[in-house]
Amino acid sequence: MKPGPLMLDLVGTTLMPDERKLIQHPGVGGLIFFSRNFESKPQLLELVAEIKALRPSLLLAVDQEGGRVQRLQDGFTRIPPMQAFGRFYEERPSEAVELAKECAWLMAAEVLACGIDFSFAPVLDVDDRHCKVIANRAFSPKPASVAALGKAFIEGMREAGMASTGKHFPGHGAVKGDSHLELPVDQREFVEVMAHDGASFQALMPNGMDAVMPAHILFPKVDSQPVGFSQHWLQKVLRTQLGFQGVIFSDDLSMAGAVGAGTYGQRAALALQAGCDMVLACNNRDGALEVLAWLEENEPEPSDKLSSMLASKTQSWSELKNSKRWLAIVPKLKALGDQYLASTINDKKKESS
Repeated sequence: MKPGPLMLDLVGTTLMPDERKLIQHPGVGGLIFFSRNFESKPQLLELVAEIKALRPSLLLAVDQEGGRVQRLQDGFTRIPPMQAFGRFYEERPSEAVELAKECAWLMAAEVLACGIDFSFAPVLDVDDRHCKVIANRAFSPKPASVAALGKAFIEGMREAGMASTGKHFPGHGAVKGDSHLELPVDQREFVEVMAHDGASFQALMPNGMDAVMPAHILFPKVDSQPVGFSQHWLQKVLRTQLGFQGVIFSDDLSMAGAVGAGTYGQRAALALQAGCDMVLACNNRDGALEVLAWLEENEPEPSDKLSSMLASKTQSWSELKNSKRWLAIVPKLKALGDQYLASTINDKKKESS
């Protein structure tokens, strides 16, 4: 059976009785884990095993980007913000590219060892500090640097057995607003957007990017709908002009940037009709249930693309921690993180002096 078009979340660290029933609903095709769902690796492994016993084909996801967006921490390698790789790239590009690839392999291997299929990564926004919700989550303010490091990151994920998701198409780095809190508006023309922010996505689509997550941003000079609800952006631009054949995930329908699309059912309808293969409804169980009610009433055809996001291979934690590759990468990432932290502190001292 094809995965259903809804990805939702769980309340805590164990499955509640109603959640056991909920995840077996045919409209549910995926679960995303947050920090509140994790207290230890043994607990997470037990939770994942219980979920898979109920729904073996359910897509399991997490945001394990690194930096301030790393949901799984205790017992996992701390991953530096992606901006650390961008700064390293300016000094020693070939070494930075190799380390980004190794970091992605490690991140993916650790997540896969817990039975989770994929992390929503990499961030391909072009930014350094302009957009507060992106900032150091992005590799660089330079499109070419983002493309080079993003390509390496995707390659590392693929080697571990994980599919990649480039976000947030066509780019969230040029607006100051946080789409979790508002609908950002970008007044640039299409050509300017794609030449700068969209360049990394265009470069990586022929190079193995498996999925895309569009931004909750309105480009009024391009279309009247925010990107994630726009047939123009997702079908004409992404599918037709750019030739992308992979999975399209909506960003979270609970974000303020999605509120203007109407009720949760209306948001899901717009996103799926625009071209999304799966919609996310997180941190609002009533909203997720609204989406399921809409799915029951309308019965949209499930996407045949979603199964491509399942893990293609994995290894156990014991195998991973005994591997020479894992042992070699951990200290390198710590050194990069320490260097980045020191440079950030120095930058703040200069700004305040």
